[in-house]
Amino acid sequence: MYKKEIGQYIDSHKEEMIEDICRLCRINSEKMPYKEGMPYGPGAFQALEEALDIADSYGFTITNYDNYVGTADLNDKEHQLDILAHLDVVPAGEGWKETEPFEPVVKGDKLFGRGTSDDKGPAMAALYAMRAVKELNIPLKKNVRLILGTDEECGSSDIAHYYSIEKEAPMTFSPDGAFPVVNIEKGGLNGHFTADWEPSSELPKLVSIKAGVKVNVVPGKANASVAGFDKEVLTSIAADCEQETGVRFEMVFEDDLTHITAVGESAHASTPKEGNNALTGLLVYLTKLPFAKCPQITMIERLLELIPHRDTEGKALGIAMSDELSGGLTLAFSLLEVTQSGLSGTFDSRCPICATKENVLDVVKKNMEEKGFTLHNDSMRPPHHVDGNSDFVKTLLNAYESYTGLKGECISMGGGTYVHELNNGVAFGASLPGTDNRMHGADEFAVIDELLVSAKIFAQVIVDLCS
Repeated sequence: MYKKEIGQYIDSHKEEMIEDICRLCRINSEKMPYKEGMPYGPGAFQALEEALDIADSYGFTITNYDNYVGTADLNDKEHQLDILAHLDVVPAGEGWKETEPFEPVVKGDKLFGRGTSDDKGPAMAALYAMRAVKELNIPLKKNVRLILGTDEECGSSDIAHYYSIEKEAPMTFSPDGAFPVVNIEKGGLNGHFTADWEPSSELPKLVSIKAGVKVNVVPGKANASVAGFDKEVLTSIAADCEQETGVRFEMVFEDDLTHITAVGESAHASTPKEGNNALTGLLVYLTKLPFAKCPQITMIERLLELIPHRDTEGKALGIAMSDELSGGLTLAFSLLEVTQSGLSGTFDSRCPICATKENVLDVVKKNMEEKGFTLHNDSMRPPHHVDGNSDFVKTLLNAYESYTGLKGECISMGGGTYVHELNNGVAFGASLPGTDNRMHGADEFAVIDELLVSAKIFAQVIVDLCS
């Protein structure tokens, strides 16, 4: 029902939807320090204000939950469906070529810019789905609410605040994953570890390492400073190491000090194979340099033994595993800081349904302790699983098949979304199978036709679930 009308409406509002997405994507809404009335800083606050202003202008009833979350309601009837999207973004990062991160631009069939696919574009697709149903005067018996959060990338404390006030809807989907339906989200272990040692002044020496921007981002760059080396030694070994790792090494020489930047390729930590980890590449390089023997260098060598370059499955840590429903465990070494007397590091591991405290956390802790590292975690994030045979999921799949002509099926993902803690929540859209939006990387983009078909699918789902 209403497929023709929905399709015509969304197609006729294409340019308007793109401009609304661009309004949001021009705002740098990465998490910033708290300011009074702005729990995640001025960027997220501004993005929320802008999104609610857009929703208000289209006649929706809006509510602001203390600048953590904003909502737009389609009507005042019984609560049936929540659509959970987010307005915060990961940091801009390096390596953008198509445009500047917060200057969205259309090139061909794509819209480039930070947030276009994660998750401002899908959020607006959901709003336009609601707008289509509203302005087409399609009768509904129940309400759909669009929930717009501002802290999804950094722990989802915004949604925790919202659900401390409001009840979960009977059904929830988040357009923050991929089509068809993501009914399984892996569990996780963000392993934080440290080590300490006696400093050494012997040359040549490692002065420091600083790598990573966020735990859920594979580092595209990593920095180190060394002292006491000849330029020829550093550049010769760098050339060999680049051939081995695919990571490039840039150097700035300053008297006896050399500043090294390893340049790899960033990626989302849930799909570490799609990047080339500059941090582990840097460690490979450093372990090849002829440093004076000292505890610091010994610990760097041991660390690389535990998490080798391109080991994205946790093999060396002893935790590689997989199951039929949720796939394999993934591992990304994402943060590291090394000083003269110690280090602090964090890896991001996405764990399948078969993972437990005993076969993951306890194994990592034991293996790290044997090499002198202390793992500080005592628990893991459990996986999320919704029955793929439920009427709710079947309705989503039917709408997807109707508008795309593609087979609808349930899939598993490593990335966690807003629905991870909900009883009956799945990720649904907004990219089609085979599309790599470069989410969390440079030149993030959304395919415009995929945003349009997403809006149509979402509108159909609203009609089917709320009529």
